[in-house]
Amino acid sequence: MNFYPLLRPLLFSLDPETAHQITLKLLNTVQASGLSKLIYPEIADHPVKVMGLEFKNQVGLAAGLDKNGDHIDALAAMGFGFIEIGTVTPRPQPGNPKPRLFRLPEYQAIINRMGFNNLGVEHLLAEVKQCHYSGILGINIGKNFDTPIEHAADDYLIGLRKAYPFASYITINISSPNTKNLRQLQQGDEIKTLLASLKDEQFKLQQQHNKYVPLVVKIAPDLTHEEIAHIATLLLEFEIDGVIATNTTIARDKIVGHPLAHETGGLSGGPVKDAATAVVRGLASELNGRCAIIAAGGISNAADAQEKIQAGASLVQIYSGLIYQGQQLLVDVAQGLVNGVKGK
Repeated sequence: MNFYPLLRPLLFSLDPETAHQITLKLLNTVQASGLSKLIYPEIADHPVKVMGLEFKNQVGLAAGLDKNGDHIDALAAMGFGFIEIGTVTPRPQPGNPKPRLFRLPEYQAIINRMGFNNLGVEHLLAEVKQCHYSGILGINIGKNFDTPIEHAADDYLIGLRKAYPFASYITINISSPNTKNLRQLQQGDEIKTLLASLKDEQFKLQQQHNKYVPLVVKIAPDLTHEEIAHIATLLLEFEIDGVIATNTTIARDKIVGHPLAHETGGLSGGPVKDAATAVVRGLASELNGRCAIIAAGGISNAADAQEKIQAGASLVQIYSGLIYQGQQLLVDVAQGLVNGVKGK
């Protein structure tokens, strides 16, 4: 039975960040009590191989929901094909001042300016070590807010080294709008320098740990055709394994006139759908299947997910839609993609 529609009015009566924390604690309680199988509809496996990894289905959880890795087993019980935790930084940091999270129910959207609030990479890895989840786990890494942008690579290298032994893949987040100057790393020579150092370190870590952990780059939806082409060229040049398209948008053209349109931060959910799909399509035309594309942004139903796959993605991630629909969205999208695949 889908209990979420019964709980949602209560949760939505609370401050969004408070509701988020309560929901995650409830999920932990459900999982620990053994009630998951009674509450959650089962999602049949539909394995796909991407980046040399086998995913039990094509639908993953996007980073940001479980920043610290405190809820991995509880989220896994919902039936995700893969889970991405983080964004995590080398040192703990509180993030931006509150309020920093806003719901836009009319659009099934969210604005956030969290600012990489997290307990640091050591805490996250301690949680990973004690969880029982054996599926695909992505760890999303970023830089601390007070690390100068010219030294950003140092933070990413720390995150890469720390996370490497425990991650199925590692995502380099250079596209959050909520850390000053971070998106600058997507441009010009900065991304080239960053990717070169990360790829070099990946090779060293592969030798050290005797395993290959794919590198994925997460990019913004607010890129020009030229910027997408430039990033695609570098992804191929440095043999990056995957790209997540996309993060949240700073654009407000889809919510003009909304009372919260003036709030700074990244806009996710329905309003970013078309822009994110356009980036997927642009990447697909440049990459020609040589770098995996994971689509995120505005997936509110199975048709949205199918659109991303048809645009060139191999996997999809959901987040904002979960806040509005709960696990039922995961069920619908996973089944819809299976039907779509069978229908080809």
